[in-house]
Amino acid sequence: MSDQVKGPASYFPAIEKKYGRPVAEWKDLIRSSPLTKHMELVSWLKTEHGLGHGHANALVAHVRAEDASA
Repeated sequence: MSDQVKGPASYFPAIEKKYGRPVAEWKDLIRSSPLTKHMELVSWLKTEHGLGHGHANALVAHVRAEDASA
């Protein structure tokens, strides 16, 4: 059995290393945004915060999945 993280969370170490902010900050930022649609949030993270598409998509997908299960 593998303990390897899968899905969007597998990007988190690289996101923290590349952009210098903890994932918790990115999650708070996404949740505080007035935007609600997945791709709007991804585009916003890319244009306003300089994230790459894969990293932005992983963060948004993770936050939306967390919020849906809450």
